[in-house]
Amino acid sequence: METAQKISEFLDSAKVYYLATVEGDQPRVRPYGAQMLYDGKIYVMAFYHSNATRQLEQNPKAEICAFNGKTLRVECELIEDKTPEIKEALLKKYPELKSALGDHAENAVMYEVKNATATFYKFMEELESYKF
Repeated sequence: METAQKISEFLDSAKVYYLATVEGDQPRVRPYGAQMLYDGKIYVMAFYHSNATRQLEQNPKAEICAFNGKTLRVECELIEDKTPEIKEALLKKYPELKSALGDHAENAVMYEVKNATATFYKFMEELESYKF
């Protein structure tokens, strides 16, 4: 299985993941759920006028963490992608978000997960690690 697919499937199975960004010298963490695999790449969604989007504009470094029997940590950069088809694909995957995001997900910002290292852990033991 391709690395990005494996990670996206794990995030789907966990249902909730936590996204950490940086604001000045202070980390900021919040729960997220919307992510998807598109054209072999992982994308996460943030609301257009959120603290996360403002923080990522200043510093694209982020970390994603999820748990589902084992822990996944993804150190990465989140780079905005304005391709309309990605937003349309997000609405297909999460139609329940349409009322909050708008008919064409105009209230969403899509970020590609880039320059990433994903590591799976079971308790304190590193199980496997991938760079993508």
